[in-house]
Amino acid sequence: MTTSHLNGHVGDGEGGGGRGGGGEDEMRGGSQHREMAVDCPGELGSRTLPVRRSAQLERIRQHQEDLRRRREEEGRQLDLNTSLRLRKLSQNPHVGIDNPTFLQDSHTPQQPLLGSQHTQTVLELEELLLSLKQVQGCLSDPQSQNDVDLVLSLLHKADFQSALRIHNAVATSMHRPSPPYPHTHQALQLAMEVEGFVQSSQNKDGLELQSLLSDTHVQALLLAHDSVAEREMQLEPVSPPGETLTQWGGETVKIVRIEKARDIPLGATVRNDMDSVVISRVVRGGAAERSGLLSVGDEILEINGVEIRGKDVNQVFDILADMHGVLTFVLIPSTEGKPPPIKETVIHVKAHFDYDPSDDPYVPCRELGLSFQKGDILHIISQTDPNWWQAYRDGDEENQPLAGLVPGKSFQQQREAMKQTIEEDKEPEKSGKLWCAKKNKRKRKKMLYNAHKNEDYDNEEILTYEEMALYHQPANRKRPIALIGPASCGQAELKQRLLNSQLERFAGAVPHTTRSRRDGELSARDYHFVSRQAFEAELAAGKLIESGEFEKNWYGTSSDSVRQVINTGKICLLCLHTQSLKILRSSDLKPYIIFIAPPSQERLRALLAKENKNPKPEELRMVIEKAREMEQSCGHLFDAVIVNADQDKAYSELLRLITKLETEPQWVPCSWLR
Repeated sequence: MTTSHLNGHVGDGEGGGGRGGGGEDEMRGGSQHREMAVDCPGELGSRTLPVRRSAQLERIRQHQEDLRRRREEEGRQLDLNTSLRLRKLSQNPHVGIDNPTFLQDSHTPQQPLLGSQHTQTVLELEELLLSLKQVQGCLSDPQSQNDVDLVLSLLHKADFQSALRIHNAVATSMHRPSPPYPHTHQALQLAMEVEGFVQSSQNKDGLELQSLLSDTHVQALLLAHDSVAEREMQLEPVSPPGETLTQWGGETVKIVRIEKARDIPLGATVRNDMDSVVISRVVRGGAAERSGLLSVGDEILEINGVEIRGKDVNQVFDILADMHGVLTFVLIPSTEGKPPPIKETVIHVKAHFDYDPSDDPYVPCRELGLSFQKGDILHIISQTDPNWWQAYRDGDEENQPLAGLVPGKSFQQQREAMKQTIEEDKEPEKSGKLWCAKKNKRKRKKMLYNAHKNEDYDNEEILTYEEMALYHQPANRKRPIALIGPASCGQAELKQRLLNSQLERFAGAVPHTTRSRRDGELSARDYHFVSRQAFEAELAAGKLIESGEFEKNWYGTSSDSVRQVINTGKICLLCLHTQSLKILRSSDLKPYIIFIAPPSQERLRALLAKENKNPKPEELRMVIEKAREMEQSCGHLFDAVIVNADQDKAYSELLRLITKLETEPQWVPCSWLR
């Protein structure tokens, strides 16, 4: 099956349905397109006049009539070995009886009966008997004589004659311009009422009528009549403006007219199904979706008088490229029927992975693929196809007339799991690798913490999307600011600079410790001095955002300490490691996480030299590599990134981001607002 996109680059693809699902066929697919988006590039100011409807329907009717005649001719083929007489005629075609009527029909074109597409012959019993007797008189062999006698005996039977009369009555009815319209679909109910009226009658005709109406066969016949009549009497659906439904040869043909403005693409994709060109997807934001006249599964017969059936989707693209203004489609509606309109809720998600449709061999229509980066906000407006959602990037709604295709969550998880399973089979001994397959889960988890000494965020799930919502922080409940980054990147210096410059606005959380209080230290100002037992209880309860042991004493920061700062109306500043993000995000604190990234190796050396530090080249490389690992494993959790190439510029950018939290709503996980 070939599908293509009529709005840009043209390509063919084998396998995979128009819906672009994540089934087995698509997993085997190549790097080519599967659908083609319908559009009409070029000047749209000029309009081509639509072909007259009568000419369109005449061509459709003629095509259907040819198919009907071909089927009838195939049904008239006889098996020449069914009788000895036919076998002899087939062996010697010149022996036989000349039929003047047949000879006349063979040279004279048959005129179709007015008002009827299918001509039915009315058979008279006397004519059949006379014809058979004439044939019998011309036959000499006994076998043929016996065959004719058998047919004659059949014609004289009462059952056959009754069936013949029924055939003639139906044939006569079919000759009429239109079949008879039923008077009612409650014939059985009326018959039951009449039977009740005549029950007390002593009249001979009344008794006979009661006997007929109470007969089970008559009642079954009336029930069948009511079933057929009910369907015939149903009101035809009212076509929406711009759409015409017409019956031809028992098939419904839909004619729709769509006006495509200059700045609005048509927004539909088509695919080849044998000789047919079928609509495989209607994209949000286009003229097709706004009109509501095109449906998935509709077969396109003509566009502006140009026949489409039998053409490749690439040819359809070339045809549509020269059409502008009003487009007239002649369609065969989908057999599945048009689903009732469903008002889908827009879902806002944050992408946790990078996506480039040009590198995706499974995207059904590459031209409609929407590229995005980790951290981008996507507005999902349609999940009709669970494997390929339709979406807009946040901020691009005005510049993006058509919705783009992005991988659905389950489809993305499936192929990432498959890809990482293959990688695991290739490199089973690689230390410190985050694996996403389910087998040996406990073993990998232990290896993860052993390899990184419990330094990285515990992440074993396959990251795809996270549902988000807009949140405006209250004036009396400021979000805590968490600065994340490897050592020597300046996050501690930035935090201290904020505390020193604006004491009335910022504050740090008071940490907990199990060591003894020293001279000059005050509890709840410098530390919360607690016993080891109390510290371990806080740790077991999950209240410590971060913790560690130094010189046989425990230190840590609890969520309660952060909450105390928030309750004073100040902004709490934290310098944390990525390991702390899991507990921090699972709390009700709604943190704003900023990643402080190092600059280039040479720039980092210059910054550290100002602090009278002279790190070795391998130490600088380790800082940059550590930052890369932190961004790779936890980058989806960062709300912002500041590259600390200059302390003053980094400080100004940090202040700008914090001020923005107070003036503009921000995207936060939906789970935080429930």
